[in-house]
Amino acid sequence: MGKPTGFLEYTRQGNPSEAPLARIRHYNEFHPRLGREERMRQGARCMECGVPFCQSGAVLNGMVSGCPLHNLVPEWNDLVYHGSFGHALERLLKTNNFPEFTGRVCPALCEAACTCGLHGEPVTVRDNELGIIEDAWERGLMKPRPPKNRTGKRIAVVGSGPSGLACADQLNSRGHSVTVFEREDRPGGLLMYGIPNMKLEKSIVQRRLELMAAQGVEFRTGVDVGRDISAQELRRDYDAVVLCCGAANPRDLSVPGREGEGVWFAVDFLKETTRALLDNGLQEGTSPSARGKHVVIVGGGDTGNDCVGTCIRHGCESVTQLEMMPKAPDSRGENNPWPEWPRVCKTDYGQEEAIAVFGHDPRIYETTVSRLIRDEEGALTGVETVRLGPDHKPLPGTEQALPCELLLIAAGFLGPQDYVPEAFGLERTARSNVQTAEGGYDTGVAGVFAAGDMRRGQSLVVWAIQEGRAAARQVDEYLMGYTNLE
Repeated sequence: MGKPTGFLEYTRQGNPSEAPLARIRHYNEFHPRLGREERMRQGARCMECGVPFCQSGAVLNGMVSGCPLHNLVPEWNDLVYHGSFGHALERLLKTNNFPEFTGRVCPALCEAACTCGLHGEPVTVRDNELGIIEDAWERGLMKPRPPKNRTGKRIAVVGSGPSGLACADQLNSRGHSVTVFEREDRPGGLLMYGIPNMKLEKSIVQRRLELMAAQGVEFRTGVDVGRDISAQELRRDYDAVVLCCGAANPRDLSVPGREGEGVWFAVDFLKETTRALLDNGLQEGTSPSARGKHVVIVGGGDTGNDCVGTCIRHGCESVTQLEMMPKAPDSRGENNPWPEWPRVCKTDYGQEEAIAVFGHDPRIYETTVSRLIRDEEGALTGVETVRLGPDHKPLPGTEQALPCELLLIAAGFLGPQDYVPEAFGLERTARSNVQTAEGGYDTGVAGVFAAGDMRRGQSLVVWAIQEGRAAARQVDEYLMGYTNLE
């Protein structure tokens, strides 16, 4: 696939990035795309390697290598090289419902497994994917294609994040009538409210939602299943119910001083910033603000990094990110060979911006908060941190005070919120996720299925799409006795 000598002739060229000190002045995406000719050259670097690990989605040493959706990467890279962007789109959409999302927010498991990356730079798979789908939107190729025939079966999908949307899209394409229930005021789940605009502008999400609606998917917002509408009603009125409610139960901090103002869960902080941006252009007083404040973020993952970038755009006085784990090595260790996922230190956009603004990396490793410091009125003024030993236990004598008027907790999630599984009478796993049949999505309650983070735990958008597609196949087979969904 691609040009046989392309990887020798052309160097890797990713989508450019706006300079940190410029991009922090706005909340828009900051990676302009390459032109068509350069994108074709990047497709040419796909090297006909024979064994495309990029699309394997295999588990190696406990971590996934390659695309969980098994995207046909070599095929559409070859088509990009030849300038056949329309045909590339067909091959891309065969396995991925929403490449405009994964092309922006996926950590590119495909590129980590690219054979070209074994002794050089991997192919720009994610950027090529994004180039294909955005070319299609710009040329008007993404038109509504409602199913020609309807089966008469009605399906309720609860939750409109990537797993719910993928499941709904697949089942609708099969001819079933799908209604998506979303408790927020806008559909999209974490795509709308969990991922900041800088990574995924909401017009991109809205564009896809409108296309799905034009194809026959019904969206009902402001409806909280398990509270506004009962499980019994859904089971009575629909032939199947698919729960895609995410893992929205955040892990908390149990430390002295936790109760009181100045503390937000990261996902709520990010959500309110996005909501205010959409509602009123982030007018002062309409959402929690980091302006002029010393901010401490507990958690070193993607959500913590998103909080760093968001707080800098708010105009924070300082930002510190605490990570419980040791710093990862800067290069691969011998015990982490290709094509395993590289366990190396990554400096993401938020940390890049913090370095540009404050002159240093905001991360402090092997450290957590031991207590919150409040004044006589109860206002948050600082936090006490403590170093952690190899067993993750606090090391006495390592306490240190940091100024802090805003504490953001980005320490991960503990599965779905209880009320939906309880409403449907579902079993839970030891990790509090919804229990399903081994290798499947059936909850054991007749006609009720579960997919996405509420089934597998907090994960990536690409995994959520994979879960939604796989659940749709099982639902279709349950309803029809067979399935032709992929």
